[in-house]
Amino acid sequence: MEFRTEIEVSPSRFHIGTDSKIMTVGSCFSEVIGSQLADNKIQCLCNPYGTVFNPSSIFKLVSNSLQSQPIYKHLMVESSGIWQHYDYHSKFYANSREELEDLLNQTNKKAQQFLRKANFLIVTLGTSIVHQLKENGLPVANCHKAPASNFKKEMLSIKDITMRFRSMYELLKMHNNKIKILLTVSPVRHTRETLQLNSVSKSILRTACYHIEQDFNDVHYFPSYEIMMDDLRDYRFYKADMIHPNEQAEKYIFEKFSETYFTADLNSFMKEWHKVKMSLDHRPIQTDTPAHQKFLADLLAKLDGYSDKFDVSSEKEKVLSQLVAA
Repeated sequence: MEFRTEIEVSPSRFHIGTDSKIMTVGSCFSEVIGSQLADNKIQCLCNPYGTVFNPSSIFKLVSNSLQSQPIYKHLMVESSGIWQHYDYHSKFYANSREELEDLLNQTNKKAQQFLRKANFLIVTLGTSIVHQLKENGLPVANCHKAPASNFKKEMLSIKDITMRFRSMYELLKMHNNKIKILLTVSPVRHTRETLQLNSVSKSILRTACYHIEQDFNDVHYFPSYEIMMDDLRDYRFYKADMIHPNEQAEKYIFEKFSETYFTADLNSFMKEWHKVKMSLDHRPIQTDTPAHQKFLADLLAKLDGYSDKFDVSSEKEKVLSQLVAA
């Protein structure tokens, strides 16, 4: 008997290899995917704008980076001497308008340069609900704890999302015609807007992704939302907040992701790299024994073997520090 409805994934026609360059943008689940990619030595620019949940803000940020748009100063906000910007995550802050503008320009430039060479852009959509400033109607990515009375909420329509995606897509293709886009809906539920509205919001995102995938042959949808909701349909796969997937769920979804997109060479490397990471995490009681020093020397030689294709400088430095200290 079957006691669960497993999401079956098939290998995609898009292939992520050991030399792929990937940028992730969007909700906090983009951070999860991006960090797992980077942890396996895949070149990844992970959520350069910070966590952004709604499609309108995500597509706007990517488009602005590609066009080298000046930072819109009217969306800068000051609180207790700290300046932030409504288009960006709260991790971007400064002591003055000028410092914040420089920081955001650097962020956009880094994203633009990476996108021009990237093989994939992974977009994780979190919610269809967008907050708009009442004074000018502009959507914001982050309210930065400003009074709720400053904003009004709106549910983006499927048409809104698909049109905004098309605008971003056309700009992206002008800068990098070979890039592929992977869409996914975040499995993190937005309970602040009530579970009822969360269901409406996610259904709009999912339907928009369906239409986008149908309209563009270099866009593919990955079912992270469905895997969490239908395959891992149990609270034991959630963190204590009962909203975010726990580590076990994140690993399972990433396994499904790798089955879908990774080449045989990359999957083979990841198995080898997992053993290397276990060796790097090894904590001996005595570090100065001949046996452990040989273990470190062998590990260093193994890392040297990877250095032509991957950046293993931090790992080598860690091993060398133990050899020197011993």
